[in-house]
Amino acid sequence: MPHGRAQRLRASVLVLVLAGLAFFEYGFPLLRYWSYAPAEGDVVFQSLPRCDLVTAIEGTTGSPYSHCGVVVPQDGRWVVVESIETVHSTPLLKWIRRGRGKRFAAYRLKPEHRRHVRAFVRELQAFDGRPYDFRYQMDDGCIYCSELVYKAYLNTTGEELGVLVRMGDLNWRPYEETIRRYEVGEPPLDRRMITPRDLARADQLEKVYGGTF
Repeated sequence: MPHGRAQRLRASVLVLVLAGLAFFEYGFPLLRYWSYAPAEGDVVFQSLPRCDLVTAIEGTTGSPYSHCGVVVPQDGRWVVVESIETVHSTPLLKWIRRGRGKRFAAYRLKPEHRRHVRAFVRELQAFDGRPYDFRYQMDDGCIYCSELVYKAYLNTTGEELGVLVRMGDLNWRPYEETIRRYEVGEPPLDRRMITPRDLARADQLEKVYGGTF
C-alpha cells in the first residue's frame, strides 16, 4: 500500500475511534436528554460513581438511587438544584453525565400538586450554599440531597414529600463500618431521615422518565 494512502487510512481510523469515544461520552447523555422533556420542579434521581458512602446509601435502602435534585429553568437552560459538597445548581446535561452509566430517573408532581411548583422551587434557594451533611441529620446547618427536596416541599406546603425512615429499620449492618466512620461513633439507629428511595415513593410524585431504573 502506498505510504500516503496508509497514512490517510490510519488517520481515518483514528477519526472514527475518536468520534466513537466522543459519542459514548457525549452522545448517549444527549440522547437521554432529548428523550426526556424537563418540567420545572421535576425531582431527578441518579446513581453516583461508586465509593464507600454511595455503596452504603444504595445498600442500606436496597435502591439504585443514591442522589437526587430538582430541575429548574435558569438563564434559558435547565439546571439541577442539588446538595453535593454544597447546595448549588448544576447544568442538567452535566448532571446526567456525572451519574453512573449516565442513567437517571425523573419524577413529577402530579397535576393536583403542580400549583406548588413555583413556591417549591423558590424555597430551594433558601438553602443555597449550605454544606453537605455526611451524618444525615434533619437539622438545617448542613443539608443532604433528599433532605433539601423534602424540606423545600415541606416548607412550601406543610406536607411531607415521602416518609421519614429510621436508620435502624434499614439494612445498615453490612455497612456498619462506613456508618461508624462518618458518624465518628455508634450507628444512630433511632435517627430518622428521608432517603432518595423513600422520596421517590412520595404519593405526590409520578415517574415520567427512567424505565426500571
